[in-house]
Amino acid sequence: MEKNRLVEFVAKIMEESGFKVYKNFKTSRHLIDIYGVLSTVLGDVGVVVACKNYDERWNVGLDVLKEMEMVAKTLKASKVVIVTTSGFTDKAINYASRRNMKLIDRDGLMSLAKKFSKKDYEIDETEEMMDEAYTPKSSSKSDITYHFTGGKRSLRKRDRILGSWAPNVVNILKSTPGLILIVLILSWTITYIIGSMATTTPAVLRILLILFSALLSYGLVLMIDRDFAVTLIKGSTIFFVSLLVYIILIIF
Repeated sequence: MEKNRLVEFVAKIMEESGFKVYKNFKTSRHLIDIYGVLSTVLGDVGVVVACKNYDERWNVGLDVLKEMEMVAKTLKASKVVIVTTSGFTDKAINYASRRNMKLIDRDGLMSLAKKFSKKDYEIDETEEMMDEAYTPKSSSKSDITYHFTGGKRSLRKRDRILGSWAPNVVNILKSTPGLILIVLILSWTITYIIGSMATTTPAVLRILLILFSALLSYGLVLMIDRDFAVTLIKGSTIFFVSLLVYIILIIF
């Protein structure tokens, strides 16, 4: 029952974000907690989600990540997401950082709850759900490693540091119109500097302008979000709009 509440909570957030959600999705060999599909102009983006409602003392281990990675390959999903009411082992965190995986721990869930607290789920309900999390019966190191931690890890620490350091800059960088403006200014400036320092034809400068626009469009999004699916979608949007603006400027 408690895990069902966690699945419902995550599914609701995904639905609010535009995903078509399939709960308890079955493959030939696995039963997936959530399989989400996001339709975009570039095609469907598939996401497989595992929800682990563990006691706070128990951390999700590497075996869960590898199992979900196999599921993602079977379904040709673009992203793997592991959600837990506890935390993750160091090996799991390092493994996920090298692959296209998103880990959401207890702190991450609380952050999501705050974002959606004005909708159907309240923060108090999420805290209650976490307090009811069960303790796994197995204590095998190959499954879930049990250990006490001196403090809770937050997988969103980078965002919090950036936000406290320069909130206005972060808001601009996370805004699509803001990123479009930055890409336009930087790519035009870099191309202008190259054109003034070296003898090049207008055709070459236009090619360089397009190239720098593409690199900045995808690079800036990846630097802020570090999510392949988001980078692909948002970066393509920024590059397309920037390219359109340059075409208009060249023509007129």
